[in-house]
Amino acid sequence: MTDVLGEDEARRTVETVWRLESARIVGALTRLVRDVGLAEELAQDALVAALQDWPRIGVPDNPGGWLMLTAKHRAIDRLRRNDRLDANVAQLGNSFADRQREAIHNGSADFDAVIDDEDLTDDVLRLIFIACHPVLPTPSRVALTLRLVGGLTTEEIARAFMVAEPTIAQRIVRAKRTLGEKRIAFEVPPAPERAERLASVLEVVYLVFNEGYSATVGDDWLRPDLCREALRLGRVLAELAPDEPEVHGLAALMEIQASRFRARVDLSGRPVPLADQNRGRWDQLLIRRGFTALLRAGSTNRPVGPYVLQAAIAACHAQARRAEDTDWERIAALYQTLLHVAPSPVARLNCAVAVSMTSGPEAGLSIVDELTGHSALRDYHLLPAVRGDLLAKLGRMDEARVEFERAAQLTRNAPEREALLRRAYAAGAV
Repeated sequence: MTDVLGEDEARRTVETVWRLESARIVGALTRLVRDVGLAEELAQDALVAALQDWPRIGVPDNPGGWLMLTAKHRAIDRLRRNDRLDANVAQLGNSFADRQREAIHNGSADFDAVIDDEDLTDDVLRLIFIACHPVLPTPSRVALTLRLVGGLTTEEIARAFMVAEPTIAQRIVRAKRTLGEKRIAFEVPPAPERAERLASVLEVVYLVFNEGYSATVGDDWLRPDLCREALRLGRVLAELAPDEPEVHGLAALMEIQASRFRARVDLSGRPVPLADQNRGRWDQLLIRRGFTALLRAGSTNRPVGPYVLQAAIAACHAQARRAEDTDWERIAALYQTLLHVAPSPVARLNCAVAVSMTSGPEAGLSIVDELTGHSALRDYHLLPAVRGDLLAKLGRMDEARVEFERAAQLTRNAPEREALLRRAYAAGAV
């Protein structure tokens, strides 16, 4: 145990551990109680217990194991009360849970054995597939998985979807209710069912990665724990579906993007734009892994999709030793293909940046101006940020300052807001 902590410090520690371990805890509990809604409720009970106990007893040496064991005890107690125990669970309750419950309080519980349970390796994957079951509408699948697997708050999910927070909350509640009522099996689906659920699974994994890569809210620009979890899941999926090019495309995309982690912030934790990053700090091992995954995607001889195309764009950046060596012509062409395969306003905005690098800022600005009235980008802070950058390159500094200030108002991430305000100040000082 660590020394006794104050309530605020204990709360921050609990929240950090929850981000890292919540998916495995909820997954393990779902395997036990066969009800994802009840599993999350029991996991939350363990979280409350930690908030109550850790300020008094200190943080356990294995906090994830403490949460797991506490949650399992609550699950067993609930099953006992409901008279739904079979012989195996009853034996577990009598021989394991009672012994370990006492061990928690005297500090001798075998937390490592609990958190390293071999079944936990697959629990998160099962959890993703149950959350992405076809019985749920696609938006509900994504929201529920972000909640259960990514450990994201309802507010963070709402930001990722660019929809109202109450809408996301309703989706999550209804999704858990539906899964319980339909008694959806907690399993990785057989091959015939896997394909139809794979697209939403990939979307979820990438949204989790993006929340870690560019946090939508809070005081940190990066949340590496979420990126690591998304990367792990992407690698597992790549082995599960070796003939699916999009699985390898997503894995490649995440590997290459993750390679930039050490260069994406300065010593003060402030964002560093791609063009200004020290490419010597990029992780070459992750880049090689990304290139390998991209080659695997191509070797399937099947039509490419949006993740393969985005990975190819990321590979163009990774291959350039200096920012000025970037093959923007190829990137612009890849974005055009992406817009044909999977059109979206965000892809169009990214394409505008590539066009500005090949045909000048005026050409890029004309595309951005076409997007200013798009409803999906109304509160998207990167739209005014890109517009401000292009205006600054054209020497229209007063207009650029206004755009950077608007972008700063829209973002909920503190380091990003500070960076945008610095750009606004610099534009106004010219």
